[in-house]
Amino acid sequence: MLCDRVKGNKLVPYVITQACIDVMDKSCMEECPADCIYEGDRMLYIQPDECVECGRCEPVCPQISIFHHEDLPEQSKQFERINAEFFTLGTEPLGSPGGARKVGKAGHDHPEVGA
Repeated sequence: MLCDRVKGNKLVPYVITQACIDVMDKSCMEECPADCIYEGDRMLYIQPDECVECGRCEPVCPQISIFHHEDLPEQSKQFERINAEFFTLGTEPLGSPGGARKVGKAGHDHPEVGA
């Protein structure tokens, strides 16, 4: 069984946590050179297969919602799984579409965020 930090064979490098829910400042989206931060209805999600682990998203988030997986607070650990699963759930899973700008707003959230 794979560890929660793994999606496929790749670690979830950066994680967006609960502080983003219903806020979505989007400074991180503007800063991200890989265009790997996607917009759900209530929060943003980092596509783990597309993230280049540059770290530029973390310091620009005014909500302090983004953490490197090694620095993730204990109370936010479930968001590693939530970020990864977001791309595999829904009636039409996003997968790894290769850029948030061409996809636009996803139109759904992970069920645990939507609840």
